[in-house]
Amino acid sequence: MTEIHHLTALLLGAAVRRRELSPVEVLDYYLSRIEALNPQVGAYSHVPVDRAREQARRAEKILGETEDRASLPPLFGVPVPVKGLNMVNGLPTTFGSLAFDDLVGFADDHIVTLLEQSGNPHLGLTSTPEFGLPCYTENGVSAPARTPWDLSRSAGGSSGGAAAAVSSGLAPVAQGSDGGGSIRIPASVCGLFGFKPSRGRVSQGPVMPDLFGLSASGPLARTVGDAAALLDVLTGHLPGDLYRAPAAPWSHAEAAARPPGRLRIARWAEPIVPGAVVHPDVMAAYEDASALLDGLGHEIVDVPPIGGPELVPIFETLWAAMSTASPVPPEREHLLMPLSRWLRERGARITATELLRAHADLQTAVRAALAVSDAYDALLTPTLAEPPAAIGYFHDQEPAENFERQKRFTPFTALSNVSGQPSMSVPLHWTEDDLPIGVMLSGRIGEDHVLISLAAQIEQAHPWIQRRPSIW
Repeated sequence: MTEIHHLTALLLGAAVRRRELSPVEVLDYYLSRIEALNPQVGAYSHVPVDRAREQARRAEKILGETEDRASLPPLFGVPVPVKGLNMVNGLPTTFGSLAFDDLVGFADDHIVTLLEQSGNPHLGLTSTPEFGLPCYTENGVSAPARTPWDLSRSAGGSSGGAAAAVSSGLAPVAQGSDGGGSIRIPASVCGLFGFKPSRGRVSQGPVMPDLFGLSASGPLARTVGDAAALLDVLTGHLPGDLYRAPAAPWSHAEAAARPPGRLRIARWAEPIVPGAVVHPDVMAAYEDASALLDGLGHEIVDVPPIGGPELVPIFETLWAAMSTASPVPPEREHLLMPLSRWLRERGARITATELLRAHADLQTAVRAALAVSDAYDALLTPTLAEPPAAIGYFHDQEPAENFERQKRFTPFTALSNVSGQPSMSVPLHWTEDDLPIGVMLSGRIGEDHVLISLAAQIEQAHPWIQRRPSIW
């Protein structure tokens, strides 16, 4: 008999609606699996068992009172974890930092409200690095998040706990957020499909500001269909949102069922970060993906990198400024990770004039880049420059070296955060040592549905669902 964690989220939802599985049964199964395996993979920082069971019982009650169960959402009754950077009313909200180890959430982020309204029990808070700043998930609050493909290696970040949970079978799907690659990086190193939607597709409110528009919430999943279904749940706006993506012609789930047509896809693999070198295994994944897309009938065009090294210091200025956004009391500054202190010190030295200039330069660069990239339906690059990194590869270095290593590891992902374009990491390649390596495809702003359709076509031609780490 197929075990519950082998089922996709959509199949779980269908089984719940048919009353073959109950929301409580599904939840308890995952809670048991988390208890057994979370110490190995570091996926969760907090699991609210009583709250989750109450929500599962509520979903079960609704199920029993609904005559037309087919009218319920596709993922109704399927438990979904939330990233530890998102606030959940009444739950510990550390933001991955010892400086906030006594903070209790005082409101629900919009995505938390949407998940509850959609009948998804809250499976837990997934591990995140301090304030989501680095591309790995190691902090003083919880155990490091590890990729289950090799437990000596990092699950990436900052949605590392979310990726570790899904890849280890500790969650059917997971919500993550991405301000510089934080969904796509862990998707790549954990062998998952990860999708960063267009700027303004998912509200950051009501707690988190979206001043620069770099960050977006999105799904991590084992299949494109699961990711599309979760993205439909998360999509929505609140009054006061600074950004709003153009309306899509159909839902993401509908897009996953539609052929993309013949697309014009630009590709490049030259990193814009000085000193970054693309590993041969990453280049193999990139070339394999190019051949697959060509075989599917798409036009593949080699182009120079869209954007250049001049974007790197602009992004660094904004990143350092953003690191100061969390109001850490002076008497708790010593509890911060060395990298966070270093970034916040850099951020504190930025003048208002310098910040405004960086934002203006960013907009100028984006306008020039989009004038080129909008000629193509999609853009293909590696997701990362290297295979999954060892635990401590970044974290054990002095802050300046730590940051340089991160930049060389992730020279491709931040471009779509700067531009606001939708972007996804697709798990198409594994090394001889069975380490996953993703490839990245980005699209025009607002055309998330095109990327989803393309991803579904790729998945059908080259399915990856049966590839599972030994922890399964």
